[in-house]
Amino acid sequence: MSASLLFSFVIGYFVLLLVVAYFTSRNSNNDSFFIGNRNSNWMLVAFGMVGTSLSGVTFVSVPGTVGDFAGSVHKGFAYFQVVIGYFFGYLVVAFVLLPLYYKMNLTSIYNYLQKRFGTIAYKTGALFFIISRTVGATARLYLVIFVLQEFILKSFGVPFIVTALIILLMILLYTFEGGVKTIVYTDTLQTSLMLLGLVVAVVYILNNLDLSVGDAMQTLTAKGYTNIFNTDPMSGGFFLKQIIGGMFITISMFGLDQEMMQKNISVKTLKDSQKNMITFNLVSAGVNFLFLLLGGLLYLYALNHGAEYAQAAGGKMQLLSENKNIMGDELFPTMALQYMPQAISIIFIIALISALFPSADGALTALTSSFCIDMLGLKRRDDLTEKQKKKIRLTVHLSFTVIFLFCIMIFYRIGDRSIIDKILTLAGYTYGPLLGLFAFGILSKRALPSTYLITIICLAAPFICYFLSQNSAKLLGGYQIGIELLIINGLLTYLGLLSISKKAVVTQ
Repeated sequence: MSASLLFSFVIGYFVLLLVVAYFTSRNSNNDSFFIGNRNSNWMLVAFGMVGTSLSGVTFVSVPGTVGDFAGSVHKGFAYFQVVIGYFFGYLVVAFVLLPLYYKMNLTSIYNYLQKRFGTIAYKTGALFFIISRTVGATARLYLVIFVLQEFILKSFGVPFIVTALIILLMILLYTFEGGVKTIVYTDTLQTSLMLLGLVVAVVYILNNLDLSVGDAMQTLTAKGYTNIFNTDPMSGGFFLKQIIGGMFITISMFGLDQEMMQKNISVKTLKDSQKNMITFNLVSAGVNFLFLLLGGLLYLYALNHGAEYAQAAGGKMQLLSENKNIMGDELFPTMALQYMPQAISIIFIIALISALFPSADGALTALTSSFCIDMLGLKRRDDLTEKQKKKIRLTVHLSFTVIFLFCIMIFYRIGDRSIIDKILTLAGYTYGPLLGLFAFGILSKRALPSTYLITIICLAAPFICYFLSQNSAKLLGGYQIGIELLIINGLLTYLGLLSISKKAVVTQ
């Protein structure tokens, strides 16, 4: 369909976000930006976080995994193993971490590390959050920007870097003033539109193929698209690894992540924040299953419209449509924008950018908050006026936008568009030290010396994990390290901290 028409809807959507931002950011201050004045509605936060946690990667990449291959069989619904782990992880966040954050009245969750271990541990935790969130957010952003570039702006002769810059400027404009106060509302709008796109796509394909949900599940099962559990203990996708790994990914990427917790602790009371978590948990599991169902339906739709599986020169299977491989991240955009009616294409684009913005705007705001509060100590600076603090905050916000652009261009140069697995792998390296730091604080009564050995241990653990991951099959008799990399990383950090710890002094 017409790229100009699609682009007009992108612009219209952005204008709508600016209108919402204008009304929600009036009379805003630094507390509005950082924690929404602790007055956010828990139902809005819960619903909006669905969009933040799923992002454009879930929207594009998760459906594409269903018909892809793991060895000689389809991956199917194997991603749901991780989703089961997410479910248990969210319960830990709700009933272990949130009570701790509310009891200590934290604005930045990394203040816990300062109160428990001192400034060096605190700064180290904040540093790893900044690295983790920057890498994860830009990876998610890259995938969606690539889709917009390939299917819309490329036809206008716009270079990729200009597309990335335009999208980042859009995000910057509507988060510049209001921060969390604005994002709570924009995320709610964006989640609604993303879920609308998901439901419309599922209903359209079912009607087009003349299938009921039951018929579709039977057809998908017959083709091997609905396999969930991997029972090979030597495989990186073994179900126990995936479930336990998914649980710890949630604890780390959600419970120890300033972006996600920033929204939770913006809710007035602990009880409401926990209700938010439980509601979000249940909705998120159902939505992830719908994305997997959509993935199976998209493969059926593609096969019904002339696509066919073929073996590539290297032996890997691919799904070809008009001699182009559309398996994985290419599947949904190709089908929605080239093989479906114009109305579906428009809904897809709106849903896609709705999936893009919640993960990016929240990350940009949270990184700004963490750097200002944790690294610069802005909340504690009594020598600065509110106006001076705001100027520093806006400068940091702009600086992170530039860093985002730089990282997106790195992903573009690498050129790998199978993003969902890469994000989970990267999380294992970057969130592991955070997991080890918080676990040592919560599970151990021991103290840590105020030394940069803490930082060195946290930096060393990911490098050791990388060596183990690359050589696990050789060293461990064919065993492949998968999603449990995060747990190993956290355990190595924990043991390193234990080795330099000392018995806590008990004060009377």
